[in-house]
Amino acid sequence: MDSIFAATDVTLRDGRAVHLRAIRSTDEDELLQAFERLDADARYMRFMRVVREPNVDRLRKVLASFPESGIGLVATVPAADGIDIVGSALAVIGNDPASCEFSVTVAGNYDGAGLGHALMSALIAATKRRGLVEMEGFVLRVNAPMLRLAARLGFTILTDPEDASVAICRLKLAGPSPARH
Repeated sequence: MDSIFAATDVTLRDGRAVHLRAIRSTDEDELLQAFERLDADARYMRFMRVVREPNVDRLRKVLASFPESGIGLVATVPAADGIDIVGSALAVIGNDPASCEFSVTVAGNYDGAGLGHALMSALIAATKRRGLVEMEGFVLRVNAPMLRLAARLGFTILTDPEDASVAICRLKLAGPSPARH
């Protein structure tokens, strides 16, 4: 994973600094704390349904599957107990090893500071280095900030044919090599 993503510090638009790094299986407790800090609306936007309790078994499976089945990044800040995770971005590889599904979560007190952009930009770069060719994500149509971010990052945004309340955001990461003459 270190060759896919090198840890880096990022200064956000409001001057706060975060540390971006690869997710680790040891981040479980901090990720659970980050979930608890999300308000109900943020949870709904992230999971596209009402989620009151984290699915710890699913979290453990995802963490254990990285880096083989995807890429996970977290944004951390110093905290009294060590660190707090204030954002995360995941790219999970499914049945097609050339594509992935993304998700991003940003703590409410970091909304509008550029953390989502920093996480998604880093995730896109890491997926390209990994050799993936397409990234896809499902976003509620009411999640205007995420749709604006996806558009700024070059994603094509289409309506899900099975659910008009959902947008499908797709980004082509790589294309065929240009023909040589």
